[in-house]
Amino acid sequence: MLNLLTVVGVGFLLGMRHATDPDHVIAVTTIVSRQRSIRHAGLIGVLWGLGHTITILFVGAAIILFHLVIPTRVGLTMELAVGVMLIFLGVLNLTGVTQWITNRFMPDHSHEGVIHAHDHGHGADTHAHIHGHNPEVHLHLDQRPQGAFQNVLAKVGLYQLLRPLAIGIVHGLAGSAAVALLVLTTIPDPRWAIVYLLIFGVGTIAGMMLITMIIGAPFVFTGKRFVTFNRGLGIASGLISIAFGLFVTFQIGFADGLFTAHAHWTPH
Repeated sequence: MLNLLTVVGVGFLLGMRHATDPDHVIAVTTIVSRQRSIRHAGLIGVLWGLGHTITILFVGAAIILFHLVIPTRVGLTMELAVGVMLIFLGVLNLTGVTQWITNRFMPDHSHEGVIHAHDHGHGADTHAHIHGHNPEVHLHLDQRPQGAFQNVLAKVGLYQLLRPLAIGIVHGLAGSAAVALLVLTTIPDPRWAIVYLLIFGVGTIAGMMLITMIIGAPFVFTGKRFVTFNRGLGIASGLISIAFGLFVTFQIGFADGLFTAHAHWTPH
């Protein structure tokens, strides 16, 4: 019982701390900078953490169970992907592409408010009447999303759900080897090691949810009251993402030697 509690406690706390790594925080900041809801910002953090956990669990379990050895250049390429992704996210933010995609694929903005719903009660029964005032809008009024996931999808949009998940997966690739090797040195039993990875992932999800809600709060507040300042925050997040991405790319490409003949890699 003591061993189980130790694995759970340490794994969860280290997972939460792992969520605060600079590249993680910068990546999610570029996403939540366009959010107008703290709840949606928290959902982005959960999805990022879920994607990160999926990769950590699968790659880490492969390393632990099958003693998989990742070649130096493969490991460096996995970490380089994070730098390239940060540059890409920053460019999307600065060029306005992120905002355009958000407006294009967010259900709440897809018809610029011309579609809305009214709930009507008839005795004990309540149903929704959905309609639009734009003649180009055609709806099947009886097809309203049912269930929690469908409701979230209708409010947030598929693109907004998949983007943080994909970014989390990329981040997981960069950190999976280091986490797995650390676990192997401290927990020799493969079963306990995989349990640790799972709890570590849960801690990462919880930590990133809190971080995105905290980061998202000023964007939500200024977006409604100080539009110019909010736009400045968005630009700053894009510039920071590009700068840090360039730093990571240079570090891996030249300091660690991925782009040279003498590559060396220490998972971290």
